[in-house]
Amino acid sequence: MSGETASSSAIVLEGIDDVEDYVWANEGVGSLPWDRYSHVYDHVSNGNRAFRENRFEEAVNNYSRANNMKPGDPVILGNRSAAYMRISQFLKHRSPTASEYRPLSGLDMKTLAELALKDADRLMSLQSNAVRSYILKANALILLERYEMARDVILSGLQLDPFRASLRNLERIPSSLTRIRGHEVPERSDDFDCTLCLKLLYEPVTTPCGHSFCRSCLFQTMDRSNKCPLCRTVLFISPRACAISVVLNNIIQKNFPEEYAERNSEHDSLINFGNDLIPLFVMDVVIPCQKFPLHIFEPRYRLMVIRDQATDSVADFACEVEITECEPLPDGRFVLEIESRRRFRILRSWDQDGYRMAEVEWVQDIPPRDARDREDLQELTNNAAAYAQSWLNSAKEATRDRRRLEALYNVEVMMPNPQDPERFSFWLTTLSNRRPSERLELLRIRDTGEVWFFDYVQDKKGANIPQSRSTRL
Repeated sequence: MSGETASSSAIVLEGIDDVEDYVWANEGVGSLPWDRYSHVYDHVSNGNRAFRENRFEEAVNNYSRANNMKPGDPVILGNRSAAYMRISQFLKHRSPTASEYRPLSGLDMKTLAELALKDADRLMSLQSNAVRSYILKANALILLERYEMARDVILSGLQLDPFRASLRNLERIPSSLTRIRGHEVPERSDDFDCTLCLKLLYEPVTTPCGHSFCRSCLFQTMDRSNKCPLCRTVLFISPRACAISVVLNNIIQKNFPEEYAERNSEHDSLINFGNDLIPLFVMDVVIPCQKFPLHIFEPRYRLMVIRDQATDSVADFACEVEITECEPLPDGRFVLEIESRRRFRILRSWDQDGYRMAEVEWVQDIPPRDARDREDLQELTNNAAAYAQSWLNSAKEATRDRRRLEALYNVEVMMPNPQDPERFSFWLTTLSNRRPSERLELLRIRDTGEVWFFDYVQDKKGANIPQSRSTRL
């Protein structure tokens, strides 16, 4: 099968032809220091220029830099969502023949549409009465072939602005696709077979170059190569992030139910998913609420990134991380940005394809039982949060080094809500340079109160920084 259906590939999206300009205004709630705001303004302006010149990947990079410095800005989120969709739309309409003569590298069209939807959802949560957020979300859902959900979003947007032309045009797209597909009765042919296993496509995935394979077949071949098995286009498709082709999968289930049932039974007998099975990435000890770059170049870890998201440590306790940014390189290497999330205890581990897999148990602090203890812990957390914010503001004002300033902003972005003392205690620990053995001991502690004995130490420049200590460290 060399693509989707003609009806899906002919979709023309509405309302994403241009982006919003960033207004030179930095007042009120959420205002930034002027030097930082100037950097944000420059990144957005460069992104808008690139977008209007059809250099969408460059636009995304500029919007992402701006978002790192000013998270949750509606203009930045909306513009980046539109840029993601323009790339996804280009890949969706690109013919397989073009891919064979000019292979591409980068994320697949489904993943890009998911990223666009994520930004659109955040924009809608910030501006629920803005019609633009409904337009962006509806477009992303159409790219993902979630037509019923797209229709609901369109109707909600029309309630806000019944005369918006882009929404009225979008309203006709999902219904027209539904009518066309309702009358399609395809014949059984080799077009519905996977070219790798030579059986009926099961959980079909369509690559950016337009070729369709069984999901499991494709990712088995990508264990050792990140190229399309047919045309050799460079791909980056994650098993967890890559969406199944909804239209093609529905056609197969509806028209070939018996053969599909056999494939489903065969697939169920070969897999055994475990919710608590995760790969381990061997590196320094990581604690929650950290954010840092990572360069993946060893083949065994390239395979791990392709198959799943990374998790750290080989000790008895470790920390889950989420890949928030990923730049695949044509030679198979990856440049990642990761953020640490939850703690876990390793129950058992084993080797698989050259890296470690583990069965884990998630770990949380035991909350104080007494109301007075909870109040004392919360008061201590609030005081520490106020001091930490004061220290960060002083450090940002004192530094003139752009890299250090960006590092401080990254630390500030990761600051959790003080209403969560457990996570805040870990974040506060990231402000001080601790030895790996100390960080590992912190992962083992399950009483937040044990961590909260504060004193103030002098750093090399004479600025006070808060440091958490445990009697066990």
